[in-house]
Amino acid sequence: MTADSTTPLQVPAPGTYRVDPQRSTLSYSGRHRFNTGTVHATFTISSGEIRVADSLTDSVVTVTVHAASFESNSARRDKDVKSAKLLDVATYPTIAFVSDRIRDEGDRWIVSGKVTAHGSTVQVDVAVDRLTPDGDGFRLHGRAEHLDRYAFGVTKGKGMVGRHLDLELDVVASPA
Repeated sequence: MTADSTTPLQVPAPGTYRVDPQRSTLSYSGRHRFNTGTVHATFTISSGEIRVADSLTDSVVTVTVHAASFESNSARRDKDVKSAKLLDVATYPTIAFVSDRIRDEGDRWIVSGKVTAHGSTVQVDVAVDRLTPDGDGFRLHGRAEHLDRYAFGVTKGKGMVGRHLDLELDVVASPA
């Protein structure tokens, strides 16, 4: 189950795997202040499940994230992002992903699905480029790039918060 840029990813054994929130991370990066810098932050994955089918294309991924777990090492920024001005975590406490299709492109998989955040649902592609064994489960790395926060209805803070963001996932999953 190892991969590099020229080796096809190996599909894990069929079965249901649970995402380990303690060992998994969701990292955020986006521009701020009229594109003068990049903000790096993390979210906590609260739960997730990966059902690996006999055929990769029939597999399903679900992940839930606590919106209020946004942390950028700036208390003021974190408070602003969590407020009604941006994520409005009091009204929309979770961010959820449910896959609807997986394509094998040899050296990576494209996991397509819907992300529901801030009351809006948007189609998103996650490119999975690494999968390695981890005990009786696996660890995978993926990226979703150039997501448009306006598509999710997060339109306040123009000029102070960039419109587009990237997400990077490092997910550890074990058999359920």
